[in-house]
Amino acid sequence: MKKEIEYYFDMFMLQFPHMSLEARKFTRSILKIKKYDKKDFVYKNGDVQKEIGFICNGLARKYYIDDKGNKITTGFINEKEYAIDYPSFIRQIKTKYYIECLEPSILVVLSYEKLQEAYSKYKDSEMYGRLVAEQVLIREIDRVESFLFETAEERYLNFINKNKDIINRISLTHLASFLGIKRQSLTRIRSKLSKK
Repeated sequence: MKKEIEYYFDMFMLQFPHMSLEARKFTRSILKIKKYDKKDFVYKNGDVQKEIGFICNGLARKYYIDDKGNKITTGFINEKEYAIDYPSFIRQIKTKYYIECLEPSILVVLSYEKLQEAYSKYKDSEMYGRLVAEQVLIREIDRVESFLFETAEERYLNFINKNKDIINRISLTHLASFLGIKRQSLTRIRSKLSKK
């Protein structure tokens, strides 16, 4: 078990190759491991996100429930990505989202309080905090812009091209929701493309 934990901590720390030795030691000392089963929630609507989670193994989806009770998928979080609602985490306010594990998942987590401590002690920690924020922001903006500038078919093709490692790990229902279309529309798009 100890070797497994060290392996996941190492995976997380690989993101910070230029961090000072002191900052690396401190950061590693405040990490924790959390294990989730399939269908477990990393967090739910109404929770204040107290930790940032880095998926080492597994897959999750982020969604919200609309006023008609539909679960609208806004993203999939794969290995080496962050399971986070950034506004909830940074401002320590209640989230409007759910993050649900689609597979058994292992996350390295870092608490909000400890992260703030790292920022105050080590300047290079702040830089990496900014880089993580940028990664999350880019992921969110890419999704919004896909609805503004792409057709449903283009969104599907772009998703497949960028997510070859998870395309067979998610349901068509979740994928259709993410693409903003009905499942039947996704089936038609897939059928049309298979005939080309």
